[in-house]
Amino acid sequence: MTALLRSGEPTVVQVALNERAYDIVIGRGLLASLGTRIKALRAGARVALVTDESVARHHLAAAEAALKSAGIDAARITVPDGEGSKSYATFEKVCEAIVAARIERGDLIVALGGGVIGDLAGFAAASVRRGLDYVQVPTTLLAQVDSSVGGKTGINSRHGKNLVGAFHQPVMVIADTALLDTLPKRQFRAGYAEVAKYGLLGDAAFFAWLEKNWQDVFSGGPAREHAIAVCCRAKAGIVARDERETGERALLNLGHTFGHALEAGCGFSDRLLHGEAVALGMVLAFDFSAHKGLIAAAEAERARAHLAAVGLPTHIRDIAGGVPGIDELMDLIAQDKKVKRGKLTFILVRGIGQAFVANDVDGSEVRAFLAQQLK
Repeated sequence: MTALLRSGEPTVVQVALNERAYDIVIGRGLLASLGTRIKALRAGARVALVTDESVARHHLAAAEAALKSAGIDAARITVPDGEGSKSYATFEKVCEAIVAARIERGDLIVALGGGVIGDLAGFAAASVRRGLDYVQVPTTLLAQVDSSVGGKTGINSRHGKNLVGAFHQPVMVIADTALLDTLPKRQFRAGYAEVAKYGLLGDAAFFAWLEKNWQDVFSGGPAREHAIAVCCRAKAGIVARDERETGERALLNLGHTFGHALEAGCGFSDRLLHGEAVALGMVLAFDFSAHKGLIAAAEAERARAHLAAVGLPTHIRDIAGGVPGIDELMDLIAQDKKVKRGKLTFILVRGIGQAFVANDVDGSEVRAFLAQQLK
């Protein structure tokens, strides 16, 4: 565990990818420095600023003012809130708006928003003019600790989540922790699932720290910044070692195979937010590991107890409106990106902080386990 950051003291975490290395800057009040940081990074560049309607109400004026103060010309592209914007139709709208704004290869895209905006704007940046650089300015906890780092971009297919996309690394991430003050509590809780994930998959000491300090993370200040920095360091290290998810990076999908299936089964709606689906998926991964005899039931219960204490869903019955039947859930699991030649792959655990990649998982065993969970 690293020492707590002092409130207001930015920290910098580097994602070490040789000539494509970039910094994650973490601290309170950093949005005001957006213009000066972009100017130092890419003098003379114009910007297409992609955001959603909710973020625009809270933060767009400040972002545009920061750019203007540095003499940076910015085109505004706003899309509707929610997972529904990770669609072919909205992707087309964003790409056409970038072209219409005459954004050139030497210019930048700025993704101002949560995971949806980061994924959507990043994929547009990867595609328009065969590749534009982009800056991530994540405005949700989930995006600050996970989706803004590592270069995964994309949109959803009717067959499942994030099935169309590209690896395209940003050139900078600015994580202003003050932006999280405007998040609804449910959104913050959903993002916290990704914070807990880093402890559950590979850092037992961090998970124990979260069990004692999660309320301070929610209230803000040094504990929040510390948790974000720990997560970013963990992800930066994994991405540097396995950028395109051929090995270790798959561990970051703890809870995501079950979670994505449930999320898709709920129609990517507000019935189950992404972070909520990840929380439930992690509990299921721990329960499935116990079912297979890999861990004691008490270990699975410890993971469930912490996520439940925070207010996250930990049973399938917690999902408002219910979920599809076993056949549809198994079809959705079969569409997961980690499936190889039809064989199911899950991230399972041998204990808190001891995740591993389990290949060739028997589909009939998964079906029997889910049938039990759906009772």
